[in-house]
Amino acid sequence: MIYRDRRDAGRRLAEHLLIYRHNAVVLAIPRGGVPVGYEVAKRLEVPLDLIIPRKLPIPSDPEAGFGAIAPDGTIVLNERLVAYCGLSAKDIERIAGEVLAEVLRRIREYRGDRPQPELKHRNVIIVDDGLASGYTMVAAVRAVKRERPKRVIVAVPCSPESSVGRLEKEADEVVSLAVQPYGQFAVAGYYESFPDLSDEEVKRLITQVPAA
Repeated sequence: MIYRDRRDAGRRLAEHLLIYRHNAVVLAIPRGGVPVGYEVAKRLEVPLDLIIPRKLPIPSDPEAGFGAIAPDGTIVLNERLVAYCGLSAKDIERIAGEVLAEVLRRIREYRGDRPQPELKHRNVIIVDDGLASGYTMVAAVRAVKRERPKRVIVAVPCSPESSVGRLEKEADEVVSLAVQPYGQFAVAGYYESFPDLSDEEVKRLITQVPAA
């Protein structure tokens, strides 16, 4: 399954989420998840907001991550990778602090003075443009669950099978339209057009759908 772009993926994904539209809110993960979440929220006629988990980068290879952190400080670690990299508790604390500061900066940049969405007793649909290892999504799910929602639904256009399995242990439901059972996985490989998004594009999209 190949998508024209993130908006196309969101429109297709939305058709599989209509059963959750009652008392629902969509939380998109910036930046790439926002166009997907925008189309889902518009089709379901529900509010759109953001959740901003970020990977914890490996010092020797910042493009790779050994875990993730959510805005409330929830940390998820790939314990095997932490051990392999020889990261100490102090290393993790330092890196997590730096990443959390960037998360909070992005929240201020993207959300401004918008009030935090009320998640208690609601169907919370967390959307991204795809899963890689899935650790950032795990951090998002765990943070959302602290708000006592009715259900947490992870919704993505594509994912490796291993990450679907990881998230099925965390969320009430995982919806991934394309699941790759084996081989090297890349989210961008499922899109004809996969450009980087600017902060301005993120802010423009989230203001076009009513807040939660």
